[in-house]
Amino acid sequence: MSLNETMSAERVHISFFGMRNAGKSSLVNAILNQDLSVVSEQAGTTTDPVKKSMELLPIGPVLLTDTAGLDDEGELGEKRIEKTLEILRQTDIAVLVVDGMKQKMPEDDRLIRQFKERKLPYITVYTKKDLLFAHPDAGANEIYVSTVTKENIDSLKEMLGRLAETAKKDKPIISHRLKEKDTVILVVPIDKAAPRGRLIMPQQMVIRDLLDGGMMPFVCRDTELKDTMEKLKEPPAMVITDSQVFAKVAKVVPKSIPLTSFSILMASYKGVLKQSLEGAAMLDEIVANDRILISEGCTHHRQCGDIGTEKLPRMIRDYTGTEPEFFFTSGGSFVKEEELTKYRLVIHCGGCMLNEKEMTARMETAKKAKVPFTNYGIAMAKMNGILERMVLDE
Repeated sequence: MSLNETMSAERVHISFFGMRNAGKSSLVNAILNQDLSVVSEQAGTTTDPVKKSMELLPIGPVLLTDTAGLDDEGELGEKRIEKTLEILRQTDIAVLVVDGMKQKMPEDDRLIRQFKERKLPYITVYTKKDLLFAHPDAGANEIYVSTVTKENIDSLKEMLGRLAETAKKDKPIISHRLKEKDTVILVVPIDKAAPRGRLIMPQQMVIRDLLDGGMMPFVCRDTELKDTMEKLKEPPAMVITDSQVFAKVAKVVPKSIPLTSFSILMASYKGVLKQSLEGAAMLDEIVANDRILISEGCTHHRQCGDIGTEKLPRMIRDYTGTEPEFFFTSGGSFVKEEELTKYRLVIHCGGCMLNEKEMTARMETAKKAKVPFTNYGIAMAKMNGILERMVLDE
């Protein structure tokens, strides 16, 4: 991903829900003016959620998600519905698609109640306007459209644009704590797990945030940190490091210079810092055979020395002096609340590939299950004995 590209987690997530054959896929295709989803007269054509990142005027960068019908049938249908409802956790704006010939069904009303419970802005779209001789007046945040004649599609985009203005997240990651022209050193270790030719997502995000704020970032490896600091005429305003070299960097950077990590900044940015700090305390109470869930928001090929499956477990064994049981998840799905209760601690990645809605939903799931929740960087800072130093004052 380039520094000029908006990653999926930072786009406005607009999701389309409704019954089978309500016209969800046709509506998404009409909004995009291209064929994203397969359209068929046969009910249940859309099975798993279909996602598309794009620039949608007048909104800007968005992620559109077309979901399976809420009235899908059979055992497989139940799993599809479950997948559809998972999308709710990631959604910034919901679009309820209703067949204009049939009007709302009980499932539609139940979904609207979920929107309201989650305080999720939504629009109800009645399709097949071209087939209706007459229809009730549209209420607030309702509209009748035709995906055949494209009637009111532009009006729907304008409605989405107004809601998107309230859903856009322009909060900075770190630039609000600094002054224009401040120098910041970013410590980026290069190991065999680092993707060749590019930086990982949190590093890109922090660099862009600093550039947008008028700061001057200097990027170096941990092996060149001492030399980099000596070459600056004045001490940097801050040092931001990768969590894996906490201990080494902390020894080089004087305590007079604020020091933090990409992972801790991500926890603050995603709205899970407070609970993650509290959850790290559980590391002092881990005993043999305690179950620890290590979870990542993305999927990637595991390599030797992988941070989640190898480095973290090794650090935890050394820190606790015991042998916990480790379990791992990755990707878009998270463990259900009732299944989480068997774990003593959840340690999550920074969540750079998840939007804030999904990350806070995962944290809340752990909270409801009464399981402490923390993240990679905070856990590592705790085990290195430098957590207090790494967390910046709010």
